[in-house]
Amino acid sequence: MKPALITGATGFLGKHLVARLKPEQPLRVLSRAPSPWDGDPAVETVRGDITSREDVARAMHGVGGVYHLAGIVSRDPKDNGLLYRAHVEGTRNICEAARTAGVEKVVVVSSSGTVAVSAEPVVHNEESGYKHDVVGRWAYYLSKIYAEKLAFAYGLEFGLPVVSANPALLLGPGDEHNSSTGDVAMFLDGEILALPCGGMSFVDARDVAGGIVGAMRRGRPGERYLLGGANWTFRRIIEKVSEISGVRPPKMQPSLGLSLASARILRHIFPLIGKKFEGLDDDTIRMAALFWYCDSSKAIAELGFTPRDPIETLRDTVEDIRRRRRSS
Repeated sequence: MKPALITGATGFLGKHLVARLKPEQPLRVLSRAPSPWDGDPAVETVRGDITSREDVARAMHGVGGVYHLAGIVSRDPKDNGLLYRAHVEGTRNICEAARTAGVEKVVVVSSSGTVAVSAEPVVHNEESGYKHDVVGRWAYYLSKIYAEKLAFAYGLEFGLPVVSANPALLLGPGDEHNSSTGDVAMFLDGEILALPCGGMSFVDARDVAGGIVGAMRRGRPGERYLLGGANWTFRRIIEKVSEISGVRPPKMQPSLGLSLASARILRHIFPLIGKKFEGLDDDTIRMAALFWYCDSSKAIAELGFTPRDPIETLRDTVEDIRRRRRSS
């Protein structure tokens, strides 16, 4: 059996994917730094970066399928250029090398936020269309949109079998750097001072790993699959995390305008009293006023995607954050 290539294997979702696939087939990971599998005979590690054509081509040689997870999660405008290089140029390098190598299928892991977001509590599906008008101010989502379009273009122009898997907010255990669960960590630290007025679809990273495997094995080339779980308001999410953790939730739910104004005032006041403001940044506040709801019925029907009870995911997220803090 040819090995499967995984990019982004050392990330939150990537580690769950490796754990899922490792007992079943040989794996190769492309990693810039030492990986947890160095020396593991079941996982071959190739040093390299997805922004390097040569590194990607070297890693692609002789593989059967590609799971392209590599990416950067950042809300800092200073990282905009890095986001485009990693997501767009990295995806171009993956698709070009896969086309040259004649791989069987490429699963590009994107984000539900490319199509499943609006100012109103609407549940979106795969046909909802890109939301440039809603997410246009955020390089993370725009770069994900461009990367998806680029990958699908390789399918249309060159016949490359590309499937897009679009997870919602990833929660669950194993997010060592709080790249996805950071807002839950902020709540546990008492740093979320008001209830956002929007809503979010969230999903367990362990279940998404299974959905991605399903996308490789059963996904139809040229198709997108939303991988979400519960569609809850932020008020409901915070109240459930409060019940699980014992941390009291905020009571106020101000409008978006008032939330932004209050955050700016606090950022000005805190340095004057010798403190650092640890609250939400403006982009996060704006995102939390939107509704990121998605319908995963297509993935459930075609890929065998099975999201678990959201309370289990929230409980495991809280327990994992606290466990890692105790051991650090």
